[in-house]
Formats: sequence, structure tokens, C-alpha cells
Amino acid sequence: MSEYPWIKSYPDGLRWDVELPVQPVQDILDMAAAQWPDLIAVDFMGRRTSYRELKSLADRAAAGLQQLGVGPGVHVGLYLPNTPHYIVAFFAVLKAGGVVVNYSPLDAEKVLEHKVEDSRTDIMVTLDLQAMAPQMLRLLDKTRLRMLVVGNVAETSGAPEVVAQQMNQAGQIATLPEGDERIVRYADLIDKDGQFVTHPIADPRDAIAVLQYTGGTTGQPKGAMLTHANLSTACSQIWAITQGEPKVLALAKEKVLVVLPLFHIYALTADMLFGLQIGAELVLHLRFDLDAALRDLVAKRITCLPGVPTMFTALISHPDAARLDLSSLRHCSSGGAPLPVEVQQRFQQLTGCPLNEGWGMTETSPTGTFTPIFGRRKAGSCGLPVPGTVIKLVDVDDPSREVPAGERGEMCVKGPNVMKGYWNNPEATAASMTADGFFRTGDVAIMDDDGFIFIVDRTKDMLLCGGYNVYPRNIEEAIYTHPSVAEVSVIGVPDAYRGQSPKAFVVLKAGAATLTLDALKTFLADKLGKHEMVQELALRTELPKTPVGKLSKKELYAEEAARRAR
Repeated sequence: MSEYPWIKSYPDGLRWDVELPVQPVQDILDMAAAQWPDLIAVDFMGRRTSYRELKSLADRAAAGLQQLGVGPGVHVGLYLPNTPHYIVAFFAVLKAGGVVVNYSPLDAEKVLEHKVEDSRTDIMVTLDLQAMAPQMLRLLDKTRLRMLVVGNVAETSGAPEVVAQQMNQAGQIATLPEGDERIVRYADLIDKDGQFVTHPIADPRDAIAVLQYTGGTTGQPKGAMLTHANLSTACSQIWAITQGEPKVLALAKEKVLVVLPLFHIYALTADMLFGLQIGAELVLHLRFDLDAALRDLVAKRITCLPGVPTMFTALISHPDAARLDLSSLRHCSSGGAPLPVEVQQRFQQLTGCPLNEGWGMTETSPTGTFTPIFGRRKAGSCGLPVPGTVIKLVDVDDPSREVPAGERGEMCVKGPNVMKGYWNNPEATAASMTADGFFRTGDVAIMDDDGFIFIVDRTKDMLLCGGYNVYPRNIEEAIYTHPSVAEVSVIGVPDAYRGQSPKAFVVLKAGAATLTLDALKTFLADKLGKHEMVQELALRTELPKTPVGKLSKKELYAEEAARRAR
């Protein structure tokens, strides 16, 4: 291990070669319920659910899913926001022997169609929200989906009748067709005795727990096969890095504010799985609402806050932030996008709690690097490789050559947290790996002599918008369907809140009328997710091209940088 420079920078009490236990993911809930049955596991809209109750709900849902045909080899989709339905359904699918497929409510309908067919999803769990149910009903008619399990927000709240009335009055509830045997109510799914057939997992390192889709620079999104070992190892890594000296987190003592979306790998692992593993109370919010988040941070004495840079920027910018008592916070982590040093410093000044940046990807479950909570830290760095994981930097043009410390290179990672591969896509899997078995991340970084990593660029044509991966090609293809568009090139431009936003440079067809940003957004509304939507538009008579006639973006990036500098 002497060749790993980061080991000397590890804080006291933490070893890189620490034991990292693996287990079937569903055992995380069962073990927590056995150890802390009466502790509160989930706090949602005035309803507090104990670990015993949460396990019972998951067992009952597992029995219901098996009656619907779920078992080994069956893929069940979760198209849900942050409600208890997600947690119950996630563990129920795994207990029943199935595989979870996560779906984002931000996805455009065509992307949802692709994911259903590509992942071979047979059953989808969703809610009767107007923003969700109609899409799933349409997919039920035109894809391989054979059944929907539909819940509602009110049934998991502390005041079901009041919440139901408020949501109905606001027009948020969709009408479901009567008598359709393909639609099962969540209440009926869990109206079971909790007796289900268990399917032992012979090898957690081989068995897939979750298909987590990640966008691609070309083509359609790919499903990362995350095994039971990948996800449980990631939880073990998170625990390990909090147990240096002094120890930061304690079993059965923490309160986690869950405002990141659970369908995203960051929150799935760092909030839900890890939180339940340590007996924490998950204070669950439907979505990130700044005022609601601040209220609960103070009133419920939150100790852990995983987030993305845009969230922390919003928190420190709130006019009341300086007057609030945020002293309960002990462990705050930022991921999903580079964390500005100024935001990191201001947050710590405001709360007294270090804000620790880490790096990871869907394909790494998503652990990758961590910033030591105490001890040596370096501004602008995303930290050191997590225990059990090796990161090397290779020449971007010659990945067989490893670059020395201080030189730029593509980050490549190997470890027990790295995915099994891309679902049903051996070509993409092979292309993502080096000859010696490292996953090529597409991030260009520098590792210094102490093992600290500084990300400086990306080889993949990808933007990071509010913590979400956004791929310009997907946006360009959608814009090309506009009847007035001849050529388009999309780049990322700086956004003080989201980190980056898409800007489209468009050449109109001869004779076409002008095109406004608002008109373009209206046209794209059913083709792109909200996180992908174009935020700026520039009309041009021509776009820069390479000598062989390909559209070139480097000139647009240079022009945009010069314009903003002026």
C-alpha cells in the first residue's frame, strides 16, 4: 500500500484497509429494526414511523408484490418523490426477490419509455399526483409495463383527511380509471399479513439490487448495475470515514434531513441506506423547499445534512440564516457538483459545522472521495480516495499511461463500490474500463503528492446543473425536432445558483421566423426534463465548425468566457 499517497493524509483512527462489511441490502432495514425497534425511522408530514413499523410495512408490501408476480428476475420501477412509499417499496422489492429500477420524475416521457423497455420493468410504483400518474397511465398502454401500484401522499401523512382535501382543492390529484385490473392501490398492496417467500442471495457481489440509470454523451441513458455488495460497501465506507478521531456520528443518535431526491444515487445511499443502517431518524421532505428546510433544521435539531452546492448556496443566502440556531448540525456533506470554496467557508462560519466535499458517480454507488472531517484539508479539493478504493490518473489520449502526481489525467477508479457494469450493454461496459479493470470516470483531475484530488475538467460532454448530469447532445436532438431549426450547439454557461445552465446557439432555416427563448421552452416542455431545459438562447447565422465540417464548441466556450469577462 506504500504506493498510495493518500494513506499518509488519512486522519488519525482511520485506515484505508479497514474492513468493509457487505450484506444483502434488505438486511439493512431488518437489522436496524431488530436493534432499535422503537426508535423513529421516518418523520414525514406529521407522521412518525418506528423501525418496527417500517419493517412491517416493507414485509407486507413484499407479500403483496409477490402476489403480483414479483420474484427473482422481475424488475420493479419506482417513480416516486420523497415519501414513505419510496422507502417501503424499495425494501419490499428486494425482500420479494426483485430488482429496483429508479425513475426520475424529472425525466421526459420519451426517456421514461426507453428506461421501461431497456430495463424490462414489469411493475411500476407511483403516486396519484397529477404530475406523475398521467405519464404512467400512458406508458401502461404503450410499453411493456403490465401493472401500476398507485399510492397517495395523504395516506402516509399525520393528517390524511386534511392533506387529501388540500391536495384535491389545489388540483394536484389525478383521476384514475375505474375497474382497470392493471392498477393496484398501495393501500391494498400492503393489506397483507407480511408472510412472503424469502430468496437467499448466494453472492452479494454478483446479485443486482438496483438498476440506476445514468445519462450518456451519446445515445440513450444506460442502467448501471449496482449489486448488493456495491451499495452495502458504500454504506460501510461512509461509516468508516466518520469514525476517525474524534468520531462524528453515533449509532441511534442522528437526525438526517432528507431533501435530496431518493431516486438519485446520492440520497439513496447517503441518506436512506446509510441513515437506516446507523439507526438515524430520517426527516423526509417531498422536495427541497428552502423555508421548510430551515424550519426543520432548527425545530427538529437536525444533525446530518447531505446536499448539493446549490442547496448550501441557498441556505447561506437566506435573509434569516444568521439569526437561526443551527448548532445541532454535526455532519454536512456536499456532492453532485464542485463546491465553491466561498460557499464552503461561509457555511462553516454560519453553522460552526464543517461542510465536507466528496466526489462520486452513479457507477461508484456513489462513494469515491471524501474530505477529512478533522485534520488535513485542502481548499478546492474533493478530498482523498475512500477506504478500499484506488484512484489513478491516466493520460487522456493514452489511457495505458499513468500520469505522475501534479499532472492532469483522467480519473480511473477501482473498488468494491464500483458497479458490475451497464445493464444489457456489454459494449458500453467494455468502453468504460481500462485494460487493468479500472472504471474510467471521464473526469480530468490532478492528484498532488499528498493524495488530494482536484477536479479540473471533464472529458465527457456533460454539464452539472444543480447536481444533475445534463447531456448537451440530448438537448440538441430535442431542439433539432423544431421545424425552424437548421443547426444547434448547446454548451454549459456559469449559473450562480445551479452551477451550470444549458445555452443553445441556433441557426434558423432559410425563411423561418424568429425564435424566442420562451417559444423554444414551450416547444421542448414534453421533450426534456426540467433539469435539462435551455436557459439561454442565441440566434446565429452560422456556427463554428472544425476543418472536417463538424460543429465545434470550443469557440463558443471561448466567446462566452470573453463576453462574461467583459
